[in-house]
Amino acid sequence: MAPIKVPETLKSDLPQNSWGKILGATPIIMTVIATLLAGLASSEMTHAQFDRSTAAQLQSKVGDQWNFFQGKKLRGAVQRSTLDLMETTAEIHPLDRESLVNALAGTPAEAILATAGGKRALAGLTEASLPKVEPAPGSAPSAALKQALGSLDGTQTDEELAGVLSGISKEELEAGLRGAEAQAREFDALNKPVGPAIALIEKALLQRDASPAARRNFVAARITYEAARYDAEARLNQSVAGYYELQVHKANLSADRHNKRSKRFFYGMLAAQMGVVIATLAMAARKRSLLWSISAAAGAVAVSFAFYVYLYT
Repeated sequence: MAPIKVPETLKSDLPQNSWGKILGATPIIMTVIATLLAGLASSEMTHAQFDRSTAAQLQSKVGDQWNFFQGKKLRGAVQRSTLDLMETTAEIHPLDRESLVNALAGTPAEAILATAGGKRALAGLTEASLPKVEPAPGSAPSAALKQALGSLDGTQTDEELAGVLSGISKEELEAGLRGAEAQAREFDALNKPVGPAIALIEKALLQRDASPAARRNFVAARITYEAARYDAEARLNQSVAGYYELQVHKANLSADRHNKRSKRFFYGMLAAQMGVVIATLAMAARKRSLLWSISAAAGAVAVSFAFYVYLYT
């Protein structure tokens, strides 16, 4: 294929120097610049759509966690209402740890008190005590992340929250979320054997003393423990939901940023396309050198604007 040559009639309208050579290549350069800017605009729009999709998926997880939170809170409220009703209709006495251990002596439930689940059940029945779950090493939230989590109560505007989130990386949010989920799983694992242990203890006690008072006292202790457990689980779900909400805000902010960058690259592409049009018209007009100079200036503006968008927005 023969190489493309600039007609001699066009060469005569160009300055016979380096600037003239640049002007002669203007249509090609402008086309390349317009194509690159169009590609950048499309790429930024794709990133924006991806972030929007990610935010929608995370929002569904936020809803799940808040549903768990509301469900646990409701169960805890029902347990406390039942306990209040029991206390208003009969006299309730708290279970004594030593008396409970002595009452289980010689029963099938005595052996379970030596297990981890049995010890936690005993602490829960006599003290409403729950297992302590500490954050995993390295997952404790930073001051900025704590501030962002505290901003979810609605007292700060979206702009203020965006300012706080700007100093928090996606990796830090992900690490905090993993830590919160790990705490919730660990709490569930620690409490899983408690329910069967309490059921076995209750069965053994009632076989020895089936009086209404003994049953009532034990049920009240069990309800007190369950209400405390539901409240603790709700707080853990609330913490996980908070991290997911911050990820939603972060993804939406990223989508907005990419969308703005896409628009600006598009404007730069239009400027480059204008340069292509002017350079093309110059081939059929007089004073081609002036039109080529305008085209080159449009291209310089488009490139400069593209660099500004890429580096500073």
